[in-house]
Amino acid sequence: MKISGKEYQRFSKQIILKKFGVIGQKKLKSSKVLVLGMGGLGCPLSIYLASLGVGTIGIVDNDKVELSNLNRQIIYNVKDIGKYKVNVAKNKIKLINKKIVIKSYKIRVNKNNIEKLIKNFDIICDGTDNFETRLLVNDHTLKQKKVLISAAVSGFDGHIFKFNFKKRTPCYRCFLPEVPEQSNNCEADGVIPTITGIMGTLQANEVVNSILNFNSNMEKKMIIFNSIKMNFRTINLSRNKNCSNKC
Repeated sequence: MKISGKEYQRFSKQIILKKFGVIGQKKLKSSKVLVLGMGGLGCPLSIYLASLGVGTIGIVDNDKVELSNLNRQIIYNVKDIGKYKVNVAKNKIKLINKKIVIKSYKIRVNKNNIEKLIKNFDIICDGTDNFETRLLVNDHTLKQKKVLISAAVSGFDGHIFKFNFKKRTPCYRCFLPEVPEQSNNCEADGVIPTITGIMGTLQANEVVNSILNFNSNMEKKMIIFNSIKMNFRTINLSRNKNCSNKC
């Protein structure tokens, strides 16, 4: 995987970092990252992945842009209302970096397509908005031994965690075995747009850490951020011997 002169100039500010270098840029260029959900999390996440020079980005969503999306889903504007999110996002991400490959999937993630969907990607970023889909993504990412970076937001709070299923590690189902009766999401509870930007950016940052093999100390932990108190707290995760995935 070669880095052209223009690419070197474009990414020079990250290449000059001692822990990054040309080798790190080549790793980004050869990586394949799938973004599930092009909403408040997926928009900043995909923008930063493109800006960093990730070579192949997959984007998945079956929704159309609505007026109520525009306060937090920063890729879209009023002219995009009524258009499919993945179509708009693909064109705008290409404007950031025309060299990258964008694979768009205008579908809703379900048990019939998840296995094929994640098969050709190295890192799976989950920004979906319901527990049923998150558990489904968790189960199949574990089955295929991928890296899963998941984030969620509600109100003024957000959380993020990473599982590297190439190793033996707890999974999402270890601490949430089944879909809860009450599902917290921004549609029901509301959300401040800055928190989606923060958590989506943290997902992108953890993608870089994973590709470059930086030890971010994120594995087996969940980080929760409160945007009012401006504090982070960490919850340690452990394997549940009764987990149905037997992880």
